[in-house]
Amino acid sequence: MLFGQVANFKTNSSIPIEKMAIAINSRLKKSIIIKKAEEVEETFHSRLNCKQKTYRYIINNSQYGTAIYRNLEYHISNKLDVQNMIKAAKYFEGQHDFSAFKASGTSSKSSVRTIYKAKVYMQNERIYIELTGSGFLYNMVRIIAGTLVDVGIGKIKPEQIPQIIKEGKRQNAGKTLPPHGLYLLNVEY
Repeated sequence: MLFGQVANFKTNSSIPIEKMAIAINSRLKKSIIIKKAEEVEETFHSRLNCKQKTYRYIINNSQYGTAIYRNLEYHISNKLDVQNMIKAAKYFEGQHDFSAFKASGTSSKSSVRTIYKAKVYMQNERIYIELTGSGFLYNMVRIIAGTLVDVGIGKIKPEQIPQIIKEGKRQNAGKTLPPHGLYLLNVEY
């Protein structure tokens, strides 16, 4: 689910920029909505010029989950220790080699990324994991979320996170959680 997605394209259309979003929306599926269009420099690239992104992963931690949101959040009925998850999340902050938190086949030349903020909080029976960083490896957020779930169930202690990062072995981190709990919240330039 993408809330803060940004894209760029070149056009020689005569549609005024303030009408561009409306014009594009009239041609898109109802599952996609353009909220704003603006002119940028010719050299702008929506992915390469990004300074930071914020992702959110949502876990429904109730006994039964929900039928309505079943495709919009990950359900785990085992009660998670949110306080330990909060402690563990802080270890992800900073610049690290995140080799242990990337999917196999990732094409990035470097696994070094900077996480500016790692936050875990609970509202009602939902746990929110929010990561703001300079960039993310393929499946990195979902693997970090899976690792935090392992912390929440007691399989991994919060204090083990620095060692997992340092060793860089994928098998030491948690499983890759499914995509239906992942949201791109914001992109900053």
